[in-house]
Order: sequence, then C-alpha cells, then structure tokens
Amino acid sequence: MSTTGAVLEHHLDAFGERDMEAILEDYDEESVVITDDGTYCGREEIEGLFEELFADFAQSGSELELHHQAIEDEVAHIVWDGETPDNTYEFATDTFVVRDGTIDVQTFAGKIEPKT
Repeated sequence: MSTTGAVLEHHLDAFGERDMEAILEDYDEESVVITDDGTYCGREEIEGLFEELFADFAQSGSELELHHQAIEDEVAHIVWDGETPDNTYEFATDTFVVRDGTIDVQTFAGKIEPKT
C-alpha cells in the first residue's frame, strides 16, 4: 500500500466497515489529524477521534455518501455528506497528505448539525 490512492481506498473501506484496527494502519505515531474541534496527534489520540465517529455512524439508519474524490501525488481530497440518528453532516471534506504509505496529515472540516 504505497500509493496515495491505495491508502485512501483502504481508509475509506476501513471506515465503512468501522474497523478500528484497519483504520489505525493508515496512521503512525507522527500522524496528525486537524479538525475544528482539535488536533489529534499519534495513533492513540486518533483512535479516540475514530471511536466517536464509529459510534455515530454505526447506528441503524446512518448513511454516508462520497461526492468527490481527487488525488494529486501525495495529496487526496474527498467531499461527502451523511446522516446519523444524532447528526446531519450537511457538508464535509477531508484532505489527506500521504507519505511512505501512511497518512501523515489529515484535515477535516464540515457543517454538522446535531438533531437533538
């Protein structure tokens, strides 16, 4: 899994399966995920972020639709939306910088509206 496209495909598949072990294979201890809620450094912190996301999207009736995907060299970008019983992800985007087969940096931004 050395190309940006292969890493992104693995990441999306792992997220779809809610497979924590597989998703963490995409990161190393130097990886950083930056969101509007905070910055997560290393696998342990990133795992905490995905525990929350997996819990939300694992609920019955949850949906996620990928609208756009672009890959240029070591950078991948996706645009998506989704719906869970608790939240509406009206617009979301992730950018990934992939180096040496792992996600070095990921950014996330989205318009998320709680339903309660």
